[in-house]
Amino acid sequence: MGCFECCIKCLGGVPYASLVATILCFSGVALFCGCGHVALTGTVTILETHFSKVNTDHAILTNVIQLMQYVIYGIASFFFLYGIILLAEGFYTTSAVKELHSEFKTTICGRCISGMFVFLTYILGVAWLGVFGFSAVPVFLFYNMWSTCAAMDNLTNIDSICVDVRQYGIIPWNATPGKACGSTLGDICSTSEFYLSYHLYIVACAGAGATVIALIHFLMILSANWAYLKDASQMHAYQDIKMKEERELQDITSRSKECLNSYT
Repeated sequence: MGCFECCIKCLGGVPYASLVATILCFSGVALFCGCGHVALTGTVTILETHFSKVNTDHAILTNVIQLMQYVIYGIASFFFLYGIILLAEGFYTTSAVKELHSEFKTTICGRCISGMFVFLTYILGVAWLGVFGFSAVPVFLFYNMWSTCAAMDNLTNIDSICVDVRQYGIIPWNATPGKACGSTLGDICSTSEFYLSYHLYIVACAGAGATVIALIHFLMILSANWAYLKDASQMHAYQDIKMKEERELQDITSRSKECLNSYT
């Protein structure tokens, strides 16, 4: 076998669908975790500087955000490992299908593992749908503030225009000042923390959506691979039975010839 034929054979064993899904999953998780972590830090800075100047008023929120940042670290680590495992499972299944007519045989354990990955990926996909919806909430809040600031550009009396973050339940009602009005609100929208956090939340939401698409892609791939492994197992069982019958037929034929020769 030449070098070209060897390369073609190697390329034929690459699970391209799993590879694309893995790259999409890694990209989505990286965008969500990286941008979400920085955006949460910027959100705390905005709240502490402009809406809740007493530390006890936003202590619970600060602890929740820190907990979410630790969760982000765990999500990034878990999906890095899980994506590699699913890619390896794609290589295994591709090899099993390619070697259908050789000595390679699938096992019950292999099929059970594939079925377990289908179930786990389905659960993760449903969970990431919730994450995607949750990540859209800060985008909505920042968009409301940004649109309010944009509306003030066409008005002369802007002192009556306010944004009260207490109504969203982010900070308690006794937090001071709790709201920003007029020029103060315009200054907040002009800060780099607001601009950066707003756009990072948008990118994080897009990353969560990309992760959902990647998991749906993985779910279709794993379902198809499980069906291929099941068909491969049935095909091997059929081939084993056929070979046994052929050997038995050959034995009967040979014994008949021996008996005929003995009589003659």
